[in-house]
Amino acid sequence: MFKKILAVSAMLFAVASFAAVDVNKGSAADLDGLKGVGPAMSKRILDARQKGEFKDWSDFMERVKGVKEKTAAKLSAEGLTVNGKAFTAPAAAPKGPVAKTAAAPAK
Repeated sequence: MFKKILAVSAMLFAVASFAAVDVNKGSAADLDGLKGVGPAMSKRILDARQKGEFKDWSDFMERVKGVKEKTAAKLSAEGLTVNGKAFTAPAAAPKGPVAKTAAAPAK
């Protein structure tokens, strides 16, 4: 019986530790609890948030120094959200040769 209680409490702790943190609502401690966010980044986030809430991920990346697409994707995977939304990378431009327009006929 004790093992079952211990197992259930461990599962609840694991779920609670992965709870999403909204960048507009989280405290410094909440932000520091995310892997990849330290005291310096949480201070930058809180300082930028004082100027107004973040509208979306692009606004967040623009206003917080050191956060670009790669970092945003990692932070989102750790549970950080902006207005309850996880980061989704913008569609990348197709790679490969660029199609050329029809050339003028030869003379």
